[in-house]
Amino acid sequence: MTISFKTRLWSVPLLTLIAVSYPVQSARCTGPADSSVSVRIVADEADAVLSILAKNRVHDAITAQNWERLFTSEGYVRLKKREASVQRAFTDDEFKRFVLSDSLAAKFDTLAGTLDRWKGAEITAAAGRALAYLPAGAEIRTKIYPVIKPKVNSFVFEVTTDPAIFLYLNPEVSREKFGNTLAHEFHHIGYAHSCAGVATQLSGDSGIPANTRTVLEWIGAFGEGFAMLAAAGGPDVHPHAVSGPAERARWDNDMRNFNADVKKVDRFFLDILENTLSPDQIQETAGSFFGIQGPWYTVGWKMAVTIERRYGRPRLIECLCDPRALLTTYNQAVAGRGAAAGESQTLWSPALIKAMAQHKE
Repeated sequence: MTISFKTRLWSVPLLTLIAVSYPVQSARCTGPADSSVSVRIVADEADAVLSILAKNRVHDAITAQNWERLFTSEGYVRLKKREASVQRAFTDDEFKRFVLSDSLAAKFDTLAGTLDRWKGAEITAAAGRALAYLPAGAEIRTKIYPVIKPKVNSFVFEVTTDPAIFLYLNPEVSREKFGNTLAHEFHHIGYAHSCAGVATQLSGDSGIPANTRTVLEWIGAFGEGFAMLAAAGGPDVHPHAVSGPAERARWDNDMRNFNADVKKVDRFFLDILENTLSPDQIQETAGSFFGIQGPWYTVGWKMAVTIERRYGRPRLIECLCDPRALLTTYNQAVAGRGAAAGESQTLWSPALIKAMAQHKE
């Protein structure tokens, strides 16, 4: 399942999560994460689409009430809001054409069956994997929206106010892959909750120059790599162990570019520090590092694995909420590992490390 461009976890004030109750289907969540995990599945958008598809397949009239049910569903309203926030707004008429398309009609049975399985998903194991890579006291409180939509991506949204995970309803996703995706997204939710204090420290009145704050914010995008590691379950598990051959091959190929990608991101950070990029150029370049699973994922994962193998998971988790320490700790881990490791890994530049150290408490 493709993971979309994420909202930067450092780019907005991380507010206290607000618990909101809705009359929706609960996911099963029992076991060791009981007090830390509260997850609900909100399937009203998918239910409304399937209801229209069911009527359409037997040539029953689709009424204004059917469309109103869809367009006022919580899932649809929030989906539309999210797409507008990333400049991908769509209209109700466009969505109508998608719902009434022959290609979607042909998927009715598999979509309905998949939704039933997801509604009853056991999420304890996925939550446990995410919590294992989060600081003590981390919480995962979110709503999951299985959605039927044109774009086949999944993403988190409004993680600081009303945390949501949108999952494209994909019948081709195996149970194992579904659990991996949940763990990945759960880690983002827990990340936002756990690292709230850092965002305050990096706020505009922190005394940190604006260009340095921007770099620190974008270092937070390496959270994608942390989430890949958490979802897999450890540094010795391939991050695409439960993916199809094509996804795994793409990742392996991208990892061969690790050293070159470190240099690209390093240059990006230095350009920000040197004030040579406009805000639009910063956004464009940073966005290119997401890709399908670009350097924010691959470099982030490799750094996390390197630190955990060298210093252990507790030290890695310490770096999670401190973007000022992550790059330095990675450099130290590579240097301390020595030549016996048999692998050459590019380090972050001295100029970048120095800039980060100047603002580390």
